[in-house]
Amino acid sequence: MSNQIQTQDAIRTLTNAFAPMNCLIMAARKGCFSFTLVNEHGIARHSERLYPDQYSSEEPLQAVIKRTRQALVA
Repeated sequence: MSNQIQTQDAIRTLTNAFAPMNCLIMAARKGCFSFTLVNEHGIARHSERLYPDQYSSEEPLQAVIKRTRQALVA
């Protein structure tokens, strides 16, 4: 699977995982991208940069989602 397709799949997964928050994607290039979660008031709640090894397969991406959910609760 190409990097572009993996990146698009990861972005889709993150967007769905954190709905109804907005998942803003920034600087998607060279296989890496940043995502920022914004609540309904427009306040950024979490921001993180992901590298291909963090989203190229299901297990590491689910670990990112779990860690991010824990950070949002804290």
